[in-house]
Amino acid sequence: MSNNQINSKNISFSNTNNLLQEFSQIIQNFNVNKINIKEIEPTTKNINDCIFEGDLNVVIDEIINLIFNELNKGEDADIIKKLVLDYINNQMTTLQEIYIWLLNNQNNSNSLCLLGYFNYHGLEIELDEQKAIELYHKASELENRVAQINLANEHLYGKEINKNHNLAFKLSNKLAEEEYACGFNNLGFCYLNGIGTDFNDEKAFELYQKAADLGNFKGTINLGWCYYEGVGTDICEEKTFELYQKAAELGSLNGIFCLGWCYNEGIGTEVNEQKALELYQKAATLGSDIAQYDLAAMYEIGEGIKQDIDQAIYWYKKSAASGNQSAQEKLEELLKVGIDDTLHSKIIL
Repeated sequence: MSNNQINSKNISFSNTNNLLQEFSQIIQNFNVNKINIKEIEPTTKNINDCIFEGDLNVVIDEIINLIFNELNKGEDADIIKKLVLDYINNQMTTLQEIYIWLLNNQNNSNSLCLLGYFNYHGLEIELDEQKAIELYHKASELENRVAQINLANEHLYGKEINKNHNLAFKLSNKLAEEEYACGFNNLGFCYLNGIGTDFNDEKAFELYQKAADLGNFKGTINLGWCYYEGVGTDICEEKTFELYQKAAELGSLNGIFCLGWCYNEGIGTEVNEQKALELYQKAATLGSDIAQYDLAAMYEIGEGIKQDIDQAIYWYKKSAASGNQSAQEKLEELLKVGIDDTLHSKIIL
């Protein structure tokens, strides 16, 4: 019995020694692995940096492609900006990281163009349209299509620069020759207004038709306007309504507003104030300053809706905040009337 106990102790001791040896080996292995981890850490960081840089290149290229596709179909600038921000928010990066990277990597046209876009819209930097235009020029010279579209748009429709009509026509013509819908639309605008070329209503109509056929929102709306005014074609209000309806169905903010205008005025369809109101409200909610202005006016005078001065002020404020000068003037007028009425009431009391 005693021997059994001894044997038992010996076995236990032997097992303990084995466990200690195994534990000691584990510690040694851990120390070795720890040393190895330290040794390879810089290499891992370098790999991660390379991956991050590669990812940013992909992100920047995809942002430029996104902007191009939206510009080419004639989407509103504010909506494009929202789409860009939404895209970035869904990536494993931030606006600040992209902006810093762009500052340090101005070695290709997409980087230059996107840096210009950041400057133009005040993303991670104070808004600087002049700097944006300079960057667009550089990217445009490298044949960047987004930069060329933005540059053409600025010289055609911009407010803050000395417009170069010859450059606007040249870029628009180049884009049209490459069969881009936005190029057809801008070139149509050039012929309609004699920008960099002679006035030619028939040519403008033809180009707007091409832009509309390719699904360009603005081209579709402009073609509808041609039918309404009889520019380069016969007047046909039914075609105007049809084209504005098409633009609205395509998702165009201005198309929704224009369709509301048709219902409000009975252009190519019967007057339907309720339908007009619904469309104005939709366009206003989506950010159309013109729709916001018209909706405010409807609330102000009670046209097709119960008069509501508070709602009128609300929508005039929205429109004015988007830069609509007429809305700003109406807002000041209404607020002044409100102050005068308040003072008058106090005097009577």
